[in-house]
Amino acid sequence: MAEMTVEAADPLAIDAAARCWVERTRDSMSAEELVGQLFVFSTSQDSREELDPLLALKPGGINRFPTRDLAAFRDASVRTIEAASVPPIFTGDIEGGTISYPFATTVPNIMGLAACNDLGTTEAVARVVARESRALGYDWSFGPVVDINAVFRSAIVGTRSFGSDPLKVLQQASVYARVLQEEGIAACLKHWPGDGFDDRDQHLVTSVNPLSVEEWHALYGRIYGALIREGAMTVMSAHIAFPAYIRSRMPDAGHEAFQPATVSRILNQDLLRGELGFRGLIISDATGMGGLTSWMERSETVPTVIENGCDMFLFSRAPQRDFGFMLDGLRKGLLSEARLHEAVTRILTLKARLGLHLRAPDERMLPLDAMREQLQTPASREVARAAAGQGVTLVKDVQNLLPLDPVTHRRVVIIAEEGFSFWDGALDRGYAPLVEELTARGFEVRSYDADAMPTREDTDLILYLAGQEATPSVAHIYLDFVKLHGGNRKAMTQFSREVPTALLSFGHPYYLYDAPHIRTCVNAYSSIEAVQRETAKRLTGEEPFIGVSPVDAFCGTEQLQW
Repeated sequence: MAEMTVEAADPLAIDAAARCWVERTRDSMSAEELVGQLFVFSTSQDSREELDPLLALKPGGINRFPTRDLAAFRDASVRTIEAASVPPIFTGDIEGGTISYPFATTVPNIMGLAACNDLGTTEAVARVVARESRALGYDWSFGPVVDINAVFRSAIVGTRSFGSDPLKVLQQASVYARVLQEEGIAACLKHWPGDGFDDRDQHLVTSVNPLSVEEWHALYGRIYGALIREGAMTVMSAHIAFPAYIRSRMPDAGHEAFQPATVSRILNQDLLRGELGFRGLIISDATGMGGLTSWMERSETVPTVIENGCDMFLFSRAPQRDFGFMLDGLRKGLLSEARLHEAVTRILTLKARLGLHLRAPDERMLPLDAMREQLQTPASREVARAAAGQGVTLVKDVQNLLPLDPVTHRRVVIIAEEGFSFWDGALDRGYAPLVEELTARGFEVRSYDADAMPTREDTDLILYLAGQEATPSVAHIYLDFVKLHGGNRKAMTQFSREVPTALLSFGHPYYLYDAPHIRTCVNAYSSIEAVQRETAKRLTGEEPFIGVSPVDAFCGTEQLQW
């Protein structure tokens, strides 16, 4: 395919006064201060012991994983602002589902939102997220995810994606990114150059985008190109290789064809900036991930991330060490002064574009009571509740089990796996809300006992509950009957022909692949309280199922339909 350069609008356009601030601030910095601006470090404890060593390095930004204490979260943010000579930028993985922040309105995850199949709902939820994020002091959301959920075994894409239809991914992401930026939160398109066709996780290995250049342009190129033209401010460059494009520029590339985008000048500069015309800021994905740490030695990796096109360096397990590697790379020529100058200029420009340079320290964080007043308002919770119910999807019910009846299905056995979350500060997991709703309607609910397995004489209904959303480092998501049933031999026993059985997924939409014999399946995408309570209403026929699956829940396998 012939190279095509697109002239995109500048999403970081600022006025002359702001430009003067950028240049004056940049030119007044020492080499150490310039290097500090490159880093976004992460916090999860809201303590001075954690924060002060990071602030000593004068980082460009801090990623906030909040604790359960809003006052402590606010105090740590205030300390960060007051300690900085250059306004810091606050970032967050704000994706909904069980990684919603504990004192904010809990909203469906990205796939649950896509299942609502209504851009108006997407806009309403995105506006709640953006406004509450602003109230909490966030400036930059690492989203929306624009990966295409093509391979159903992908444990890292799954519920973090708007689905498998590229057009719908684009439509949903367009609304989400627009709303974030209308509300003063920088959007970030991820994961460049596109995930979803490799079922491996770049947190563990360098994953691969296997498309040809032509195929890529028709899918990811179309999505990124459109969102760039619409003004997305930032892109996250991931630990994903795109060998076809590398080889289009380096025909003899061997191992280098599988270089992760994070350190690929060809993917960041030639493709993203050159062909797609992106003029915003590029941030690396988290640099402690296996997809990057397995590529080259750390002392070389750190400066190369910036030298080869990323403007900011995300996270560090050893901040002082990586700061030293970056500074040493500058001195040795692994990081050029020109790239350092360009990256810091862009970082400061993003801050100016968001107006951070105009706000006094005491203006950046609301007083605690005012902050609380803007979080979890009745209106926001109603938006979230409506979306939670709207997305619940009936995948199949070939046995005509639904709606459940407390007379016919009174004695219910629950076989549950709650799943886990990788993210600090994630919500607690459990199925108490669903059990409460069923009990209130007259069902008698008990947990599965491996030593007294259910029979048709003592059980009217078996519900399998699975709650693993897409999350880093899981590697594989599947319905583990060995774990669920309490052993290898017991895993061979299947109940669905003896006792009416249904599978309810409050996470991964593809569990049916491991249980094709279960003839009723509902996908609800996350286990947040509102989703569980709204699912119960639909199981009992009080509300209709109107969710539309964003993916093929049958995994391209006819067997699963029956």
